[in-house]
Amino acid sequence: MSTDDRTPFAARPGFVLDEATGVASHYGNPLIEQRSLSAGSSVVQVPSRGIVTVTGPDRLSWLDSLTSQSLKRLAPGISTETLLLDPSGRVEHAAGVLDDGETAWLLVEAASAEPLAAWLDRMRFMLRVEVADRSADLAVLGSFADLSLPAADPAGVPLVWVDPWREVAVGGVSYADEASHPGADWTYRETLVTAEGLAAVAASEIPAGGALALEALRIAAWRPRLGTETDERTIPHELDWLRSAVHLDKGCYRGQETVAKVHNLGHPPRRLVLLHLDGSDNVLPAHGAEVSAVSAKLGETVVVGEVTSSAVHYELGPIALAVIKRSVPVDAPLTVLADDTVVAAAQEVVVPPEAGAAAGVPRLPRLGGVRR
Repeated sequence: MSTDDRTPFAARPGFVLDEATGVASHYGNPLIEQRSLSAGSSVVQVPSRGIVTVTGPDRLSWLDSLTSQSLKRLAPGISTETLLLDPSGRVEHAAGVLDDGETAWLLVEAASAEPLAAWLDRMRFMLRVEVADRSADLAVLGSFADLSLPAADPAGVPLVWVDPWREVAVGGVSYADEASHPGADWTYRETLVTAEGLAAVAASEIPAGGALALEALRIAAWRPRLGTETDERTIPHELDWLRSAVHLDKGCYRGQETVAKVHNLGHPPRRLVLLHLDGSDNVLPAHGAEVSAVSAKLGETVVVGEVTSSAVHYELGPIALAVIKRSVPVDAPLTVLADDTVVAAAQEVVVPPEAGAAAGVPRLPRLGGVRR
């Protein structure tokens, strides 16, 4: 990456470039940067963010018919989140949604922007909508408080998306224990800025943090992310994504049957956990690292899942999110393979094994069974 292509934050003291994303990995001390970000005192240029827009009078009703969230009556300036599922209910795309009265702004993972825009464009048919990939036009700044950043406002509504993860959305449900949910402190927001606005913030006195700091805070908040916590089999229930991105009482959309069936009658086959890792060996497991437990039946160690994200948190120490089999007992000691090192891990339940089966329909006796 040439100097000319670098973010204007590259002029900040201590700037260390993340070559994969082109933004700051850190500025010398990710743990201090985490504390500052969490306190709402600093800003981070969000890595790997894409922006897809949908304009036209049919935009909200059209998106409502395609995705998991109720969007028909989304008021200008109100933030929400939605998922695009495949016909079997598996997660294909996730988007933060903000409408300014003229345009619906979809904040997505950078790798998703082009394929999502292309898929939406094919689904327009005769509807009055236009789809565009605006990722190159605006940058995204993350913060945990209103720092009066110079938000773009092409229709008079500042483009500031406030993450709904903090509480259970209307029409949603959370499988996690609300009393201890770290999302209560998740005041995260993303501000869309022009190149001039980005340069102005970089030249200002507002402290900055890097991508490593933001990632550690996300993991500690149990906040799922497309492409890290998801794979080709993921359904929303496994990650507690019904909390913020699924409206259970809205009309039909692709994948709705699976969403309703698993929530009302079944259980998700896998579940998200937070792992507290033994830091003695000073190693972190990579994405995809095996998570193992001792099988009560076999009496030997078996693989029960994999790590999706890991970080060193400024208060919790080394932590990771992992997706494991639903059948793993909540008190089972786990181990994680980090390179060639076996790391002990204690699980903190995010999605409990009993998640789902909300309808409470009693199981009927099998035909031919003996009544007692």
